[in-house]
Amino acid sequence: MYHAKVIPAVARAKSDHFIRMRFSPPRFRSSAASTQPSALKVEEQQIDQTCTVVEKPCQVDLISQTKSVSDIPATKISIDFENTREAYKSKNTLELLRSLLVFKLCTFDFLVDKNKELMDLSKKIIGQRLFEKLMKMTFYGQFVAGEDQNSIKPLIHKNQAFGVGSVLDYSVEEDLTQEEAEKKEMDSCVSEAEKESPGLDHRERKYKAHRQFGDRRGGVISARTYFYADEAKCDHHMETFIKCIKASGGSSVDGFAAIKMTALGRPQFLLQFSEVLVKWRRFFTLLAAQQGKAGMAALEQKLELEQLQDSLTKLGVGCKADIENWFTGEKLGSSGTIDLLDWNSLINDRTKISNLLVVPNVETGHLEPLLSKFTDEEERQMKRMLQRMDVLAKHAEDNDVRLMVDAEQTYFQPAISRLTLEMQRIFNIERPVIFNTYQCYLKEAYDNVTVDVELSRREGWYFGAKLVRGAYMYQERSRAAEIGYEDPINPDYEATNRMYHKCLEYVLEEIEHNRKANIMVASHNEDTVKFTLEKMSEMGISPSEKKVYFGQLLGMCDQISFPLGQAGFPVYKYVPYGPVNEVIPYLSRRAQENRGFMKGSQRERSLLWKELKRRLLNRELLYKPVY
Repeated sequence: MYHAKVIPAVARAKSDHFIRMRFSPPRFRSSAASTQPSALKVEEQQIDQTCTVVEKPCQVDLISQTKSVSDIPATKISIDFENTREAYKSKNTLELLRSLLVFKLCTFDFLVDKNKELMDLSKKIIGQRLFEKLMKMTFYGQFVAGEDQNSIKPLIHKNQAFGVGSVLDYSVEEDLTQEEAEKKEMDSCVSEAEKESPGLDHRERKYKAHRQFGDRRGGVISARTYFYADEAKCDHHMETFIKCIKASGGSSVDGFAAIKMTALGRPQFLLQFSEVLVKWRRFFTLLAAQQGKAGMAALEQKLELEQLQDSLTKLGVGCKADIENWFTGEKLGSSGTIDLLDWNSLINDRTKISNLLVVPNVETGHLEPLLSKFTDEEERQMKRMLQRMDVLAKHAEDNDVRLMVDAEQTYFQPAISRLTLEMQRIFNIERPVIFNTYQCYLKEAYDNVTVDVELSRREGWYFGAKLVRGAYMYQERSRAAEIGYEDPINPDYEATNRMYHKCLEYVLEEIEHNRKANIMVASHNEDTVKFTLEKMSEMGISPSEKKVYFGQLLGMCDQISFPLGQAGFPVYKYVPYGPVNEVIPYLSRRAQENRGFMKGSQRERSLLWKELKRRLLNRELLYKPVY
């Protein structure tokens, strides 16, 4: 019989690099609605752009624990979307012309659809050397900072001089065929137990690998993808991320480095752990329903302790004496109730990480292992993934760099979010070091944000979040439809937009009342940035506090980033770098992404033309930025 006991969080790795994980079941969700409706309505596929200028310097002081937020006067922030001189102050005229050329090329379907083939053909015709020069004059020069840590420093320093920081992102990917990608995915996501006895362990289809969706690049245009090869390759990825962290620490102030967890270990573990977390969440929901609390907001569901103990005893989960012991200590259950965050702490601290993968069988009421067995090598692989995460977090802490953990597919994401949360509980004590990413096209995004914020509030650590709309919509929708589970994506762009602003407003309100929350508004949407600035004014959140950050991709929406930076707001570019040939997959996706953006809006190109005309009329065509 497997037992659940009260435990704190994940323990830090010791000097012998052994990590003893102390996981909780799932991050349970709150369905509480926002009390303030969104004031925005954004057209579908609109490219996000903004220019801002502060009408007068913000007089908001940093908030202490004793100072009342209501005592702080709001400062009105005015936004000028037409001030191209400020928007492109960091660009010379050749850079403006390059942007216009690249964005125009992205509107031609033939060039975008065949961009990979055309680049390969160009390389053969003009040779490698000329091809690299051509790329640096066009797509590579527009969207990539340079080939290595040294070559990117000039651009980082220039951006910083104009108030724009960097999120460094090493964007090299393997150039695999679809068949190669599918094989790697199936080999790395199927356990030995499943290979020996397929179907015996009653795994859910959503959290199993399916060959038709084995190539996770399909339908994804704005996120890099890693496929597992072996442990040595994962060590190589970790070393690359360490170099990225050190480069960020050495070349910028308050910089970020981005990582993906699928680069750090065998994805089989992420699939399995995600399934465990989701099943524990359902078990809580079942127990709440038995107490007549179905349909309540998740954070408002409080299980009566005596009824809960009786239910668990009847289900055969353990004897009454054992169950009573589970809910004692550290004030757990002292109020006579158990809420979601109390429930989050109920899983045993086990020597073998595979023993964490225990789930409640709702039909029998017993706890049972997710798989019939784990091999010693699978055990070591899971442990190594956790060790690599810990190493990266320590390097980020030592180099004064924030670590941005990117979001991934929904069948990996519960585990990724849980592991990130555990790192936050360890490393975000003094300041926000670890940032989690929330994809707002997910139906459960608001629930995820509210529960995690509540946990940070109770435990007193710094909450760090990046809000994005999401990168995997088409892939997720088609996978859910074909395999047969509920579509996790909001029904349309308007619903996603409302979700984004709902989550954003919730975190901003948390910042207003508790200065330990931090958020990056990662958006190219002009109205979203405008909404954020308006809320910051209303809530008395000063840019100088560096609690609210803004983020855009390098080479896109400079009319948002640079005016924000020059007005004193913390704003960052996602800065990809890597050798020309090895970032071709990244550039291919940038072309596809811009095709949709440029067709949906002429605004960015019209602003570029406006600035060129202004320079022509003012005899500033030879303008060079001074910094």
